[in-house]
Amino acid sequence: MNKKKFNRREWSQLMLAGAAGILLPPSLSANNIYSPSFVLGVQSYSLRDRSREEAIQMLKELGITSVELWQGHIEPREHQWTRFSTPEEVKAKQEALVKWRQQVDLKEFDKISKQFKKAGIKVQAYAANMNDATSDHDMELSFKIAKALGTDTLTTSATITSMKRIDGFAQKYKTKVGMHNHSNVHRPNDFSTPESFSRAMEGCSSYTRINLDIGHFVAANLDPVEFIRNNHEKIVCLHIKDRKKDQGDNVPFGEGDTPIREVLELVRDNKWPIPANIEYEYGGDTKTELRKCIQYCRNIVQAKI
Repeated sequence: MNKKKFNRREWSQLMLAGAAGILLPPSLSANNIYSPSFVLGVQSYSLRDRSREEAIQMLKELGITSVELWQGHIEPREHQWTRFSTPEEVKAKQEALVKWRQQVDLKEFDKISKQFKKAGIKVQAYAANMNDATSDHDMELSFKIAKALGTDTLTTSATITSMKRIDGFAQKYKTKVGMHNHSNVHRPNDFSTPESFSRAMEGCSSYTRINLDIGHFVAANLDPVEFIRNNHEKIVCLHIKDRKKDQGDNVPFGEGDTPIREVLELVRDNKWPIPANIEYEYGGDTKTELRKCIQYCRNIVQAKI
């Protein structure tokens, strides 16, 4: 039986009705043939089948030192959508989550930040999705959480028409916001094309930026290498995954059409301060497959220039 696989946007939409990093050492050779500042990261949505504590432990085992922290690892798991929830259960969880957001103490996020610091993992960005239906309270809470986690970067799968309101909070909290794209080119209010990014940034401050998902970009039949080359100063981080063109599936790294090697080499060789965060979304055992993804990218980044 074929079961529907939900991506991070779909998961968050259902909940809203919400970089594992390897910092290469600076002197791996006398000739400095490696980039000293390249951060290879992981979006913690890759570990969506684990609790926050379990995710932290796995990241440690995989040698990860930086993470783009998904809101599903911040909000209570008992309030989150699950695949086989009944409509009544979904409604009850949504109501519980709204109540939690209204009452949560920001000190809780300071404790979470300390969990990651104790494990030697930096929170590079906080990933929280927002749209036109998101209340001002919940929108502002995402920025407060990012600050409490010790990061100045928030990534979000939002809508173009919600960006002016989001940018207002970005200016208030001096937090960069990276707009995350999907491949829904036929949805004019979604982020998917270069034009959609440009329309959203028009009239916004410099805090409004881009979180480019190169797999989704390729699935929409667009060229991430050219886009990064022309817009690298506006990009807060990348999502690294492999998809096929023409709205193709997520596949193991190296089996799709996404130019992962070219993207990583472009960022590495130009020494652009853009974390590249792996977002594992295809099937298989999480730890086994994520280890493969990390090694695939590590082999590229550590290759001789």
